[in-house]
Amino acid sequence: MADSTESFKLVVAISSRALFDLDSSHKVFEAEGIDAYCKYQIKHEDEILQPGVAFSLVKKLLAMNSMFSGNAAVEVILLSRNSADTGLRIFNSIDHHGLAISRAAFSGGSNPYEYISAMGAHLFLSSDHDDVRKALDSGIAAATILPSNTDQTQAASDQLRIAFDGDAVIFSDEAERVFKSHGLAAFTASEKASAHKPLSGGPFKAFLSALHKMQIAAPPEASPIRTALVTARAAPAHERVIRTLRAWNIRIDEAFFLGGMNKSEFLRSFNADIFFDDQAGHCESARQHVPTGHVPHGVANS
Repeated sequence: MADSTESFKLVVAISSRALFDLDSSHKVFEAEGIDAYCKYQIKHEDEILQPGVAFSLVKKLLAMNSMFSGNAAVEVILLSRNSADTGLRIFNSIDHHGLAISRAAFSGGSNPYEYISAMGAHLFLSSDHDDVRKALDSGIAAATILPSNTDQTQAASDQLRIAFDGDAVIFSDEAERVFKSHGLAAFTASEKASAHKPLSGGPFKAFLSALHKMQIAAPPEASPIRTALVTARAAPAHERVIRTLRAWNIRIDEAFFLGGMNKSEFLRSFNADIFFDDQAGHCESARQHVPTGHVPHGVANS
């Protein structure tokens, strides 16, 4: 039950630009360089930053700690290319918004992904595509947070709702490679023939497993997390997915086998706090309705 979280903690690493709206200062950096950026941040360090795309997600993650008898079951760690000096504005904003974030790595312009493993993070969210790719190459679940039209200050519910694509996200891209190379008919035939052979894990398998452990540890009357699989697969290719999750002993709460239908309306109905997909086109559509993370992994991103 709740005390089982003593031996397990969900750790999420997030970049400052995913947590807060830093567009204005980033434009200064791009137009005038690092020195002008540093001066700008110091000059404005008492001005509170507004929520970014992942702000609501982070609030919900941290709020889950209240359900586990005082144990810190979830930790959010800030990873930033800022220096400690220019990062003061970020910590001022964290304090103002009441976010229980106490650990941070300010890399002073170098790539912060190198510190993700040292932090023990299960997930890395960033607005920097290159940082995300390098994290994925290192075996860490990571996604590029995309600009979204959603309101990051208001959440539909207190429950954390996370939606995943299947192939190349939760699962490996082995089946997707068949589809890309030989078409839908060959993919369907291959998946039907391999229905009893579990798929290999993708970059988000460990993160999904961590969420499942949180669900098991949470009070049964009020689970703080709900997960969904939203995939373009359809019957009969669904069976291998179901049997794979069963073999992994991982529960997923809802599953949508859409057979190529647009995912956006389903994600909006599910009220996803974030959706992870490897396909850039699916992400572009989804981000109009829900916060979306692009997972630049697998054959679709080769």
